[in-house]
Amino acid sequence: MSALPPPPYYAVIFTSQRTPVDSGYGDMADRMVALAAEQPGYLGVESSRGEDGLGITVSYWRSPEDIAAWRRNAEHKIARDTGRSDWYEHYTLRVAKVERAYAWQREDGSRDPQA
Repeated sequence: MSALPPPPYYAVIFTSQRTPVDSGYGDMADRMVALAAEQPGYLGVESSRGEDGLGITVSYWRSPEDIAAWRRNAEHKIARDTGRSDWYEHYTLRVAKVERAYAWQREDGSRDPQA
């Protein structure tokens, strides 16, 4: 993921448990990432899924209005509907305002990134 701008910005946290049904899930997930990247206010995404089917995807947005516009996207609606009918046992979506962020990487040594 590319570097995000300084806060504040918004995070949409999507936690889901997959069903065993695949029926195009991977292709749709890839399409949603590509489509989201074309939307105004989109800042990036991070995603992970375990072998047990539990996944967490966090997308980052400039404003609540940008998030709402993404929710209204017609292709995104099809993906949500198919997720509920085929791909997910359950999911939870949370929207959070990121007010502070920092990062650390090994090459920084023991330096505290908040110092």
